[in-house]
Amino acid sequence: MTPAMDIILLAPHEASVRSLLTEGSGAERAGYMLFGIADIASDPWLGSSRRRLISHAFSEVPAGDRVSASPVHVTWQTDGFMSLLNQAADLGMVPAIVHTHPNGPASFSTQDNENESELARTVIHKGLPGLLSVVISGDGDLAARYWCSQTENHLITRILRSGPDLFLDDGSVALPDFLDRQVRLFGEASNRMLTGFRCAIVGGGATGSATLPLLMRLGIRQAVMLDRDCVEETNLNRLHGAARADADAHLPKTGLHARIVKQAGLGMHLVTVDAWAGEEASLDALKSCDVIFCCTDDHSGRLFLNRFARFYGIPVIDMGLAMQRRSDGGFDLFARVTTLVAGHPCLICGNHVSPRRAREESLRRNDPESYDLQKAEAYLLGEGDPSPAVVTFTSETACMAVNEWLAGLTGFAGKTGMAQTRVRRFHARDDRFPQIDKRDGCPCCHAAWTLGRADMIPFMDQVT
Repeated sequence: MTPAMDIILLAPHEASVRSLLTEGSGAERAGYMLFGIADIASDPWLGSSRRRLISHAFSEVPAGDRVSASPVHVTWQTDGFMSLLNQAADLGMVPAIVHTHPNGPASFSTQDNENESELARTVIHKGLPGLLSVVISGDGDLAARYWCSQTENHLITRILRSGPDLFLDDGSVALPDFLDRQVRLFGEASNRMLTGFRCAIVGGGATGSATLPLLMRLGIRQAVMLDRDCVEETNLNRLHGAARADADAHLPKTGLHARIVKQAGLGMHLVTVDAWAGEEASLDALKSCDVIFCCTDDHSGRLFLNRFARFYGIPVIDMGLAMQRRSDGGFDLFARVTTLVAGHPCLICGNHVSPRRAREESLRRNDPESYDLQKAEAYLLGEGDPSPAVVTFTSETACMAVNEWLAGLTGFAGKTGMAQTRVRRFHARDDRFPQIDKRDGCPCCHAAWTLGRADMIPFMDQVT
């Protein structure tokens, strides 16, 4: 039986698909694609298996392969298609064909059924899992289906378009009455899309505890939170919803947040995972989400999510704070929000994460004896004093992050969608938007083959 399936279409590939509409003087055009496979053994909200397909590469059918084209049909030789199947077999990916309906709807015709059935037969005979077919109409609407045999196909009703602009095709979603004031601003269509997003919050501390209620009151129905820490005395100045009794009882932070969501009764289904990002227990939950809010202050988690966003095409919105009092009595108070989507530079390019610190943190968690030995021998940087933290600044950072996501969904900040990086200087009362270039040779951004690669062995090409 074919598992439930959805698609993530990355921005550069969506742009290539849409470019077919502008070519050929109104005639249909076609292209080939490869999709990475993300298998989810247990959906965090339903407990059932799922499969996500993430766009990896696009190429137009070469002009030499085209046989004929008109506003209502396109035919081409299959030499390029056979090459596509060989690539898919080598990489463990799903092959896809895409064609335009410049003067018709985003739906499959009788002729499409006949042609794709024959192509699906070839795909299955090749030993591949199936064939994906995508059609785009003249007004830009998309439809997709998956052929698992020559005679059986399934419409894919959920498509996430992932980039600086975000769009979710998820059918009709009923909006709760408490969102009325929100609907008055963004409209019903945007709010249905918004509430259909599956959101992850990595880290249940200061920024994570502020992010969760924001998403809950925006109407998010499915969310997951990852954290392994417990509430401590030093958390009480900034951990939303925490009481002194929670610190006395060393209540897990995930338990605190589950309680808050239950008490609110606003329809959010929150799943909590007692794991760090990158641990085996976290993978199904992360692969199931449509956006990930990175609210952790460790380099190891950030470095993992930095790479995860690249391989799985799931937007990651990373938050960071730096606060200190200067020797002259003044203050340096910074908040940063960085969006990790296809086309944007990564955290390494922006110098927002240290691979060395990440390795040290991983060693501390996985092999504490070796960590202590290397620290004693001065091979490690050391942990230093705890960083300053003030609830107003951490909460405002969470608002910045969620608003950046809303900008991608609603376009309220313009057509460019989410900014690469936004830096707020609390002490100067201003926002800056530094333009960061991708580094030549960046281990995350440089290799084109990693974009949308999804599941592979070793996981994300990492050798531990």
